[in-house]
Amino acid sequence: MTFLMGPALLFCPADRPERYQKAAERSDAVIVDLEDAVAPADKQRARGAILAQLGSAGDVPELDPSRTIIRINPAGTEEFEKDLHCLKHTPYRHVMLAKAESAAQLKELEGYSVIALCETAAGIVNAAAIAAEPNVVGLMWGAEDLLASLGGTSSRHDDGGYRAVALHARSTVLLAARAFGKEAVDSVYVNIPDLEGLAIESRDAVASGFGSKACIHPNQVAVVRAAYAPSESDVAAATELLDAAAAAGTGVFQYQGKMIDGPILKHAESTLRRAGR
Repeated sequence: MTFLMGPALLFCPADRPERYQKAAERSDAVIVDLEDAVAPADKQRARGAILAQLGSAGDVPELDPSRTIIRINPAGTEEFEKDLHCLKHTPYRHVMLAKAESAAQLKELEGYSVIALCETAAGIVNAAAIAAEPNVVGLMWGAEDLLASLGGTSSRHDDGGYRAVALHARSTVLLAARAFGKEAVDSVYVNIPDLEGLAIESRDAVASGFGSKACIHPNQVAVVRAAYAPSESDVAAATELLDAAAAAGTGVFQYQGKMIDGPILKHAESTLRRAGR
């Protein structure tokens, strides 16, 4: 299974069905959230909202199933079982498992394409085993839940930069995902008005290898998309480099005074993929 959504994934509370279509229209994929965005007393109503927007036959949803992810509650909870019961009556088969902590939990989601959200100490430590599961299409990491699971108070310094433990978790999830050929989704940026900070973090996500970034507000989508979209000059440079490689016909060659090898060509190929070419 391959993850074909992104780069901007937008969360939408499941108990706010009036926002579903707007979220879908403004993003590359919408994450309908049954977990943290919904108060415990409202979770059943949220599941009802998902079911209510289906057609009479249950197969004509308001949201496109190919661009919709349902974030479900952690495995082993009563809400998790209720979420699965709800999803059985929908065409949605892309789910995000909140607080994923072990490979065994993924086996309970056979038949679903899963983005495993690693946001606890156990989830980070077991990220590679989780990524190896066949039904896992991607891994995402979560900063604030992780720090809470550690007994900490904040994932960031006063200047907005991540603390060392958060950076370690981010890198661990990225490496685990890519080691098994899965998508890597960068965590949300919670300071909604700070679009410049989001732009800096999004550009770093692109440069580091994250294929997508999650958003919590529609205004963040354009910033994430801009970070992932190569400029025309980037596309032209990548195209020229790959053309030169084809003409050279060797594994290593000199181009514009620089030695070019496989990793540099992969960077160029990645640029063209992000440009849709």
